Amino acid sequence: MSPQDRRRQLVGIGLQKFAERPGFELSLDEVAAAAGVSRGLLFHYFPSKTAYHQAVVEAAGRRVLRNLRPDAGVPPAVAIRQIAARFISQVTRRRASYLALVYGQAGTWAASDEPGAAATTLRSGLAELVLGQLPHLDPRIAHAWVAYVEDRALQLPPGGDQEAAAEHCVAALHALADLP
Repeated sequence: MSPQDRRRQLVGIGLQKFAERPGFELSLDEVAAAAGVSRGLLFHYFPSKTAYHQAVVEAAGRRVLRNLRPDAGVPPAVAIRQIAARFISQVTRRRASYLALVYGQAGTWAASDEPGAAATTLRSGLAELVLGQLPHLDPRIAHAWVAYVEDRALQLPPGGDQEAAAEHCVAALHALADLP
């Protein structure tokens, strides 16, 4: 395996395990065993446990953003609806993993040790998706709306109506966008 392929494999194993439990619980011994390599070889690709965890958390953040991206070529109104519905679905379906990603002790997605850096970076990426559809929108409104959608998703009870929540969030964006 090329070094790049091995690194990708190790991060992929971490992503699979991250879906099962918070990143800070990832055992490097488990990851190495799943890859069929020694723990020492894992450190050849990642200089520390923290660097490995950060690579996994960054990959998880990129995956979330990729999953929330609207379909190509749809009108902005449809794209915004898709972003809201997909975000709500992602958070409710993988609540524990999402919470571990943005609030847990999984490391930081951004290259920072500041608490909340992962949440800030993920929200910024989502706000950019929104602004890509509504370039006239004030970026502060886009960021606030993303935080609102996240909160609505986290507050949705198990089995709650995700479609209604998404519609409510889209209506909230329209209301925010119309404010002077």
